[in-house]
Amino acid sequence: MKKVTLKDIAKELNVTVGTVSHVMNGMDDISEETRKKVMKTARKMGYISNGLAASLRSGKTNTVAVIVPDISNPHIAYQIKLIEDKLREYGYSIIILNTDEDESVEYDAIVTACSKQVDGILLCPCQVSADNVEFLKNVKISFYAVDEAHCISEWGHDFRPEYRRIRPIINMIGQAPIIALTATATQKVREDIKKILGMPDAKEFKSSFNRSNLYYEVRRKTNDIDKDIIKFIKANAGKSGIIYCLSRKKVEELAEILKANGINASAYHAGMDSSARSAVQDDFIKENIDVIVATIAFGMGIDKPDVRFVIHYDMPKSLEGYYQETGRAGRDGGEGQCVAFYSNKDMQKLRKFMQGKPVSEKDVSDELLKETEAYAESSVCRRKSLLHYFGETYAEENCGNCDNCLNPKKQVEAQDSLCAVIETIMAVKENFKSDYIIDVLLGKETSEVLAHRHEELEVFGSGENEDEKTWNAIIRQALIAGYLSKDVENYGLLKITPAGHKFLKKPVSFKIVEDTDFDEEEDEAPVRGGGSCAVDPALYSMLKDLRKKMSKKLDVPPYVIFQDPSLEAMATTYPVTLEELQNIPGVGAGKAKRYGDEFVKLIKNYVEENDVIRPEDLRVRTVAKNSARKIAIIQAIDRRVALDDLAERLGMSMEEILEEIEAIVYSGTKLNIKYFIEEVVDPDEEFDIYDYFRHAENDSIKLAMEELGEDDYDEINVRLVRIKFHSELGN
Repeated sequence: MKKVTLKDIAKELNVTVGTVSHVMNGMDDISEETRKKVMKTARKMGYISNGLAASLRSGKTNTVAVIVPDISNPHIAYQIKLIEDKLREYGYSIIILNTDEDESVEYDAIVTACSKQVDGILLCPCQVSADNVEFLKNVKISFYAVDEAHCISEWGHDFRPEYRRIRPIINMIGQAPIIALTATATQKVREDIKKILGMPDAKEFKSSFNRSNLYYEVRRKTNDIDKDIIKFIKANAGKSGIIYCLSRKKVEELAEILKANGINASAYHAGMDSSARSAVQDDFIKENIDVIVATIAFGMGIDKPDVRFVIHYDMPKSLEGYYQETGRAGRDGGEGQCVAFYSNKDMQKLRKFMQGKPVSEKDVSDELLKETEAYAESSVCRRKSLLHYFGETYAEENCGNCDNCLNPKKQVEAQDSLCAVIETIMAVKENFKSDYIIDVLLGKETSEVLAHRHEELEVFGSGENEDEKTWNAIIRQALIAGYLSKDVENYGLLKITPAGHKFLKKPVSFKIVEDTDFDEEEDEAPVRGGGSCAVDPALYSMLKDLRKKMSKKLDVPPYVIFQDPSLEAMATTYPVTLEELQNIPGVGAGKAKRYGDEFVKLIKNYVEENDVIRPEDLRVRTVAKNSARKIAIIQAIDRRVALDDLAERLGMSMEEILEEIEAIVYSGTKLNIKYFIEEVVDPDEEFDIYDYFRHAENDSIKLAMEELGEDDYDEINVRLVRIKFHSELGN
């Protein structure tokens, strides 16, 4: 058979040999369309690189064939590069066969080019079809290696149904030894892997899950989470970090907020096109980007050793996912900070997402969420909790590298309480999970308890002296201490270990630390200003004087220029540029440009004369929310659309549409709603309202209604005229 050359391929496609050479050498100066044509033709013609040809002639290929569905995918391309680099270290070469174009050509190419002499074939389970099996039957298989084996188990954080097909496929191809590999496998997952792959007696080789260089911390998620994250990143300026969010929307929003606050950040999620994702990956690895805000789509196969922090904006759905994602920090053995923000509301949302799923899937997901909650709320050493989840014992009482160990809580004796737990588990014959045990201890007559007639047990209600949170802490810490265990085959039924039976016969001291209380606190009502408690009274007074002086000069009420809450915010955060002034509530680009110069000049002089240290870390620049809706409102008003019709079109009430319009006008944008006022407001009434605001000390609607007469004037009409007044005089 004549050897195919670059010249032959060039002639077939009517292109230059140089073009073909550039494609074969991976140079990026060739269009994607041309690259694909060249590669497809080369494979079709049976082209073999010089190096591979020499290997085949010698009978020693040292070659691995990698069959991929789409080499243009940046994630796949990057992983292939890592595989190629690693194989090269051991003296192997790699050939890539792309199945996204013509599968039959691909497998013919394998046979032709490799003459069955490749030393390994790498492919995804989803690619194995009946045709593929027939081909693989003719290849001598020395062993099967299943990577990311946790995907086999429904208890794994990345369950994929196609992985369940691996054992039947192996049976069809031919028997050979199997090795299964994973970095995140609990006991339950390991048992599933062995069972489903048909190797129940397989030897297990485990390395420690402990990453001693990683610092673990769980923080309460509040309304200030964006500020908290910005402060954290700025305290770690210049360091590489990853922030994980559960939704693509939040990824994009947070990335924009970070950029607005001077942080070199980019978004990454599966909804972006492949070229954009590839560019973000490259920029992060090359340190052109400091922070990636991403969904879990980012990170797999990204071998960046110096990621210094991983932040979870939302808690993950499982501890396996959490461990894998935090594990992307500090791979070089250096510093790695892992900070997660936790809220009960987030966990409730995740449970809502599970509604409507099959019962078995829902049960598994719920159990995984419970483990995540237990980890977040526990005051026990984070490292001890995490390693226990993966079936590993951490002997140290204080790891010195997590929030709970660095800020330990007071321990309380729980010897009697643990005895009560063990007695209750025995009374229900070890057939129930922790939630049910706690219900019995608390004396709750739930439908399930009544169905089993366990309200008749002596232990029923024996734990009424403690609350549910305390019983949860006792059970969790008894599991870690080895007095209890969970039946991995039965969704977490509580069992008593030999140590637990021994404890009941002869109790010893058992001290626990109470769980952290993450119950939702009622959010404070947003303040339009900066919060009067932090206001600099001297500066506030000076700003009011300046406003009064300016109002007399312009012959407008003072509040038309800037309202009191805006002055309070200025006297709290000390903006010294027009750009900073625009971040003040009630001050947009329009008002900043029109009135801002004198105010920032005054503030700047005050700061310098009084050596004021500005709280720059407290000011978070925001990005416009609902900007599309605001633009739609402005454009509709320009087209003279009736406001009640506009409200209906946008699915809003009249009050809501007026709030939006007020916010737009207060920020300095001029809106002409005269056309609508003429339709709905009596001219004399309009004159009276306008005149009232012309002479009023403030623009309070409540005071206006009291002064004008609530029986004589409609509040909606008063607000409409107030908008007109502000727009005409203030903007």
